[in-house]
Amino acid sequence: QVQLVESGGGLVQPGGSLRLSCTASGLTFISVPFATFTVSWYRQAPGKEREMVARIFSASGNTDYSDSVKGRFTISRENSENAAYLQMDNLKAEDTAIYYCNLWYFNDYWGQGTQVTVSS
Repeated sequence: QVQLVESGGGLVQPGGSLRLSCTASGLTFISVPFATFTVSWYRQAPGKEREMVARIFSASGNTDYSDSVKGRFTISRENSENAAYLQMDNLKAEDTAIYYCNLWYFNDYWGQGTQVTVSS
């Protein structure tokens, strides 16, 4: 079965940086290579709905960001490693949330999430 594992979360002070990683396994069971998927990072803060913060498309490699993170977050992928990353700079308290990795290609696959806490 397809599994996504996020890592890299933690506690950081405002203005600090974190790099989240998402690694996929089990893709051979569905015969879909990692490069085919659109990869997104979502986050969900307490009491709020889950929101998309960054996306990288499969074919073009084009990226898309929510207005709240544009200019501070950078999404990237390494298809040869079945991995995607979210570089988060100049973190703010309002970035505190559980961050989820999502793969989409006619089906959605989700990781279990990694907690990011921005606090002094």
